[in-house]
Amino acid sequence: MTETMRAAVVTAEGVRVQDMPRPAPGPEEVLVRVRAATLNRADLGVAAGHAHGAMGGPGTILGLDFAGEVAAVGSAVTGIRPGDRVTASGAGGYAEYAIADMGRVLPVPDRNLSWEQAATLPVALATMHDALVVNGRLAKGESVMILGASSGVGLMAMQIAKFMGAGFVAGTSTDAARRGRLAEFGADLAVDTGDAGWPDAVLAATGGKGADLVVDQVSGPTINAAMRCTAITGRIVNVGRLGGSRGEFDFDLHANRRIAYIGVTHRTRSRDEIRAEYAAMKRDLWGAVQEGRFSLPIDKVFPLDQAVEALAHMKANRHFGKIVLSV
Repeated sequence: MTETMRAAVVTAEGVRVQDMPRPAPGPEEVLVRVRAATLNRADLGVAAGHAHGAMGGPGTILGLDFAGEVAAVGSAVTGIRPGDRVTASGAGGYAEYAIADMGRVLPVPDRNLSWEQAATLPVALATMHDALVVNGRLAKGESVMILGASSGVGLMAMQIAKFMGAGFVAGTSTDAARRGRLAEFGADLAVDTGDAGWPDAVLAATGGKGADLVVDQVSGPTINAAMRCTAITGRIVNVGRLGGSRGEFDFDLHANRRIAYIGVTHRTRSRDEIRAEYAAMKRDLWGAVQEGRFSLPIDKVFPLDQAVEALAHMKANRHFGKIVLSV
């Protein structure tokens, strides 16, 4: 008889919390008894029926990162044992049990860290280390600008930038209350991209040079203003498109400032590429994680049975930090 579990599933009628078969780990996979899972923007697209890489369509269990105890491991898994407290990224985290590739499973730091806090770490740390350090080639002393800084991954990006030696960090948000909190997470300057003069504020703060490295989660209508305050020979790493995936692009400005424009996504990465991403993040950041150097605020915690309400809360875009499901 197939064992079942509760899970938030995409159906033809929308997201439903229902019984689903409990998954079994493959040879290089880990089965986690989920205690908490966090919401990510990508979940909204999948919930609406859009594909996100290999995920999407009816029958998809939502959720990209989660924390809990290891329930079982595959035959080729080493260094991870049943009963271990872990946080991981994978697929199907909005459920009582979820599968993660062994290369994306991280030990929960040995300190007083709640399941909810542990679940906020994997995607934010890996995504923004990859954007800032691997693709952005951040060097000590450089200036960094995070577009969309008040999101969970944006708040993590500012912390990572400071930890890795950035000399100046700017963060953007169109919400005054959120801008007022960016300094808590490493921002030396908080700017409103709804103000037409915002590039001038960044230029003034960087002595007219502009940001050496920009991590862009907004795209859409902000790209040309962002290029205006990117340093000559600076880099822009495009991580997200919250402001839209289409927009006017000033090719002359791009060429004149000799900007390296770098696009990143996880949708087209292989298992080995993602394993390498997590290994690089662990190399640079995990000691600091164990010391409690990185944290994200938790906006609200919903029980698993209220996954639909949690998604609506994210879609309303009134939250600061991470939204979490308690399982």
